[in-house]
Amino acid sequence: MTMLEQRIQQHFFDSADLKFQAAEPLARPIADAAQALLGAITGGGKVMIFGSGAGRLLAPHLAQLLVGRFERERPPLAALALGATAAPAAPQVRALGLPGDVLLLLDNGEGESAGVIAAARGKDMTLVVLAGRGAAELRELLAESDVLVAVPHERAARVAEVHMLVLHCLCDAIDFQLMGDLEP
Repeated sequence: MTMLEQRIQQHFFDSADLKFQAAEPLARPIADAAQALLGAITGGGKVMIFGSGAGRLLAPHLAQLLVGRFERERPPLAALALGATAAPAAPQVRALGLPGDVLLLLDNGEGESAGVIAAARGKDMTLVVLAGRGAAELRELLAESDVLVAVPHERAARVAEVHMLVLHCLCDAIDFQLMGDLEP
């Protein structure tokens, strides 16, 4: 096996190890996040999604899964990704956010989140924050009713991999709550 092949395998091992270690401590915050999203959706609100760094690519992915489908057909759910246009996310939150809505924020520690959090706070929205490094600073900006899913890793690539899994867990949890278990 070449050094490059060993390096590639190590990425797989590191990713799998982080996911295994994070499964237990993240289960409760992910369940809380799913409940927050479900509460907004079933209460007539919407889910607004914003991401920085790699999260910028994950935000439209989640919006598509909620509006379209995850693993089975269901009615479309009210969700939109912010920052897809030239308009910054904070003004979009101020223009479109309503009490009862949820802002799901994918933060990779680049420092773009404070303004978006403040905008959501000003609209009396619930926040669900997926973070990696920088989670401690973000925790200070959140209210008790908000949810923080803090991935315990410093590398942005590993955090993004877990964030993708968390998004899929959220979609599955919402579908399960709305429609029950998948048929075998």
